[in-house]
Amino acid sequence: MSGWFKAAKVALYKKLGVYHRYAMHRASYLDETGWNRSATLGSCVDGEGNPVPWITYPAIDFIGRRVRPEMSVFEYGCGASTLWWASRVKEVVSCEHDEAWHRAIAARVPDNVRVNFVALEPGGAYCQKAAERSAAYDVIVIDGRDRVNCALNALPALKADGVIVWDNSDRPDYTEGYEFLRQNGFKKIEFTGMAPLSGATCETSVFYRDDNCFSI
Repeated sequence: MSGWFKAAKVALYKKLGVYHRYAMHRASYLDETGWNRSATLGSCVDGEGNPVPWITYPAIDFIGRRVRPEMSVFEYGCGASTLWWASRVKEVVSCEHDEAWHRAIAARVPDNVRVNFVALEPGGAYCQKAAERSAAYDVIVIDGRDRVNCALNALPALKADGVIVWDNSDRPDYTEGYEFLRQNGFKKIEFTGMAPLSGATCETSVFYRDDNCFSI
């Protein structure tokens, strides 16, 4: 686009009082984060179409700067986040209660991912899945079902310097889980903002202890 034509178009938009819409469409936060693309495709992606977790954008940015290739991650709930983690860490293990969704994600994951289907029973095998193996994880993501019980069962599966990523951490329904972590020495950082496929303000939190793998 030539300089004079662009300037004329900008002048026209300003005269019509719609320049702010034009500016937002061209280089907005919604484009940069991939929100517009996610809304169009109906899936969680960034501006280039790569999968991103269905958590707040500030949390994605914060976590993405601190993840290291040697880390292992356990997720309660699988999806685009599973693919995002898989491209950044050594190992991802996910627990999913929806059998059809489990099959769909399992068909897409690379070799460093294991997606487990576990039928949902509050306080049952689903929330206990992370603690099944002897080797602990660097990160446990709580973004599935039965979240309070997942938190109550997470600590034996978490390394001493491990962190917990908890989505929708502003919901009072999960207060028992937040308090349990606080009583066990965890602090909480809240990341509030927009998330893929959501026009409302959401919250994702990172729970961490003083000596932690994210160097917080």
